[in-house]
Formats: sequence, structure tokens, C-alpha cells
Amino acid sequence: MVGFETSDDASVYRLSEEIAMINTIDFITPPVDDPYWFGLISAANSISDIYSMGGRPVTALNVVMFPAKQLDMGILKDILRGGHDKVVEAGAVLVGGHTVDDEEPKYGLCVNGVVHPDKIIANSGARPGDTLILTKMIGSGVLFNAVRSGKMAFKDIELDVLPMLAELNGPAMEVAHDYELHACTDITGFGIAGHTLEMASGSNSRIILTYTRLPFYPGALEMYRKGETTGSNKPNRQMTKEHLDIRLSLSDAEEELLFDPQTSGGLLLSVPSDQAKDMLKALQRAGVPYPAEIGEVVDGPPGVVIV
Repeated sequence: MVGFETSDDASVYRLSEEIAMINTIDFITPPVDDPYWFGLISAANSISDIYSMGGRPVTALNVVMFPAKQLDMGILKDILRGGHDKVVEAGAVLVGGHTVDDEEPKYGLCVNGVVHPDKIIANSGARPGDTLILTKMIGSGVLFNAVRSGKMAFKDIELDVLPMLAELNGPAMEVAHDYELHACTDITGFGIAGHTLEMASGSNSRIILTYTRLPFYPGALEMYRKGETTGSNKPNRQMTKEHLDIRLSLSDAEEELLFDPQTSGGLLLSVPSDQAKDMLKALQRAGVPYPAEIGEVVDGPPGVVIV
């Protein structure tokens, strides 16, 4: 029912008139040195693709690459404990996995979920007249690199940033199901510009983002101003350059935030404009801390306009 034609978040295969199966896999290198946080964030990141398709996770398989000869196995145990705890929190079951020896630790999940065939939410259903709502902040990529390079202390992200990244997107999707949700994707490695462009292209519509409404993590802009960046910013910019129109004066650092790669980012929800305000309030009541109305869908050639 959903393949890779529109660069969607997961595949969907119909099993019966009542059940469709969602399949996804994702794994990452450590965003932080703490192994338990690594496990939590990576698992939340992997599970998110099930939620972004409108489904619920059922089973998960560990995907592990670990340098067993260089690092203590207790580190691997803490990574897997974090992943297990997040899978349990999501109401799914961890049923196994596969491990290989590698020079750099990598961890993630192959996640299987279910959704009713009539309730699949793809990234390609946005309609002119919709409002776009984002459920998490942006800028985690540069913050992780700033901690690695010593421009920022780990404690500066431990209390505010990491818990938000480890939050499941399930509660946000539960709220969204109560509304006329037309499209959804989660904001991850391609940044807000890249994933919004995928939604615009798949929906054959134009998306206008209001820059001042984009919610950025504290410190992210400052790190770009200090010369920090990520390995994904340049290819993310290159990917969007033909279909991204920036119509306001931004500094180089402010522009970079549009291409900042996210790990376990929020959901981008496309809903009719007359339902947006009510959805924002419902998201806040459900414990989603920083939902933001960031743009709109309009008629026009596929692309993204920043105003």
C-alpha cells in the first residue's frame, strides 16, 4: 500500500481488510557518549516511523554493531537496556535482533507495527488550506556536535534536550487521530527543509514555512554562530536547493538551522486550518511540551518557501 515512491517513513503492506503491516528499520551512531541515553534516543527514533504512518508498534528487533574488542560489554548492555525500556514504554515487544562486530558502535531497531488500511497516514496527503504543526524543537544535530567538540558541556543538554529527544511520538499521534489528519512525517536526518520538501513533493503542493515560528533548541543558533556544524548540513542544503525559496534576510547561522539533521525529531502534521488551534491545545494537554504552528500548504509547484 505504501512503498518508496514518495520517500515515506515506512512501508505498509495489507494483510487483511482490517490489518495492514508497517515495516521500518533505522539505526544511528551514538549522539552522546552515555550508552543508556544512546539506547533510549535511538529506539525512540526507530519507533517514530511507525507512529508517523498512523500505526502502533507491535514488535522490535535490535540492530547492533559494536566493537567488542575495544569497548567493555557493559556499555553494550546499557545501550540495549535503554532500547528495551523505550520499546516497553511504547507498548511493543522486543523479540530478538542481530549483532555484528564493527569499529564504531551503532544501534537501532527494525520495528513492525499495525494500522487499519483505511487509517494510513502518508507524507503525501497534504492539501492546500492545511496548517502545519511541528511537535518537537529543531537543532539537536549541531548541539550533539558541539558537545563532542567541547563547545558545549554535556550537562547543558542532559536536562532539557535529551529527554525531549527520547520522548515517543505516540502521544502526539494519538491526539492527531482525533482530527482530520491529511499527512504526516517525522523530522529526522534531512532537517526541517528536507522533510518538508518531501511532503510538498509527494503532495504536489507548495509549503510556506514561517521562520520566526520554528521552535529551535536553546543554544543551537549560538553554536552555528560559533562555527559548529554537522556532516549533513551541506548535503541537506544541496538536496533542497532547486526547490527552496528563502524570501527573508537570514544570517548564515540562521539558514543552517533549516538543514540541521534531527535524531528522534518531532512529527510534522498537516491538518485543515480550522482545526489547527484546537489540535495545538490538545497536544499540550497530552503532554507534548512545545507544539508549534509553523506553516501552511498552498497551491503551486512543489517546493518550500521560507517567509
